[in-house]
Amino acid sequence: MSAESDIEDSSAPLIEHLAELRTRVIRAAMAFIVGMIICFTFGGAILDFLLVPIENTMRSLGNPNPVMQYTAPQEYFFTLIRISMVGGLFVAFPVIGYQLWRFVAPGLYKNEKNAFLPFLVASPLLFTLGAAFAHYIVVPLAMQFFLGFADLPSFFAAMVASGELTQATRETGIDIVFNGKVNESLDITLKMIVAFGLCFQLPVLLTLMGKAGLATADGLRNTRKYAVVGILVVAALVTPPDVTTQLILFVVVYGLYEISIFLVARVEKDREIKLREQGLWGDEDDLDAEPDADADDGEGHPEDRGP
Repeated sequence: MSAESDIEDSSAPLIEHLAELRTRVIRAAMAFIVGMIICFTFGGAILDFLLVPIENTMRSLGNPNPVMQYTAPQEYFFTLIRISMVGGLFVAFPVIGYQLWRFVAPGLYKNEKNAFLPFLVASPLLFTLGAAFAHYIVVPLAMQFFLGFADLPSFFAAMVASGELTQATRETGIDIVFNGKVNESLDITLKMIVAFGLCFQLPVLLTLMGKAGLATADGLRNTRKYAVVGILVVAALVTPPDVTTQLILFVVVYGLYEISIFLVARVEKDREIKLREQGLWGDEDDLDAEPDADADDGEGHPEDRGP
């Protein structure tokens, strides 16, 4: 009977935790759905904002009336759905983060709460900073790189007008124009925004690992060469195939890696100061394995010897 009662007592907290988890997940999901609805309501304005880099690039290349198209009846609708999902997650993140905090906070000590809470605040701020960096700097450079080739027809037209090329040569040419699709153009912008937003989480991730003892400043310094290779691979995968944006992503992420090393070193220094104040720093190193006076030296006790 005691074993069965122990099982029942141990299962009760588990059921309570699962019920708490279900409540937090439902609230987070409801916040996400509400955020999606809000973003879908203003989906057209958000789409216009996301397409500003390509619009400015097309105007700078001589197109006074930039036009984007979609080639399937459902394409524009699902484009708004994609925007709503990303935007809804961003809008609902404060509620999602709060629900996550309320679920894990009861199991944390006071010092652990004080250590975890700043990262919960810093994470959305760094994501916003990375997304803004991508939208205002990286995406315009990528659009300028790709659409810059469309300026060649106007270059040849200017040469024809000046008489450097004959009209016959111009008449045999083919005008190459950009008829951009909404979903494909938006795909580049969203990919860059999400990629840079996630890459800006690197200091948060590594610093949390440092607090948990899973990463050290010396270990991060010793793995710099592997980090460089990994960052180059990520830059090649998540950015368009032009050297400019890949170089920008590499420089930014590697800079964040160096900042992470500094933050982890600060975490280790603070831990060392606290342990020294408590008199616990270096105890394991100062303890020598002294031989036990009562240990058997192999000769046995006198009373155990024979006559």
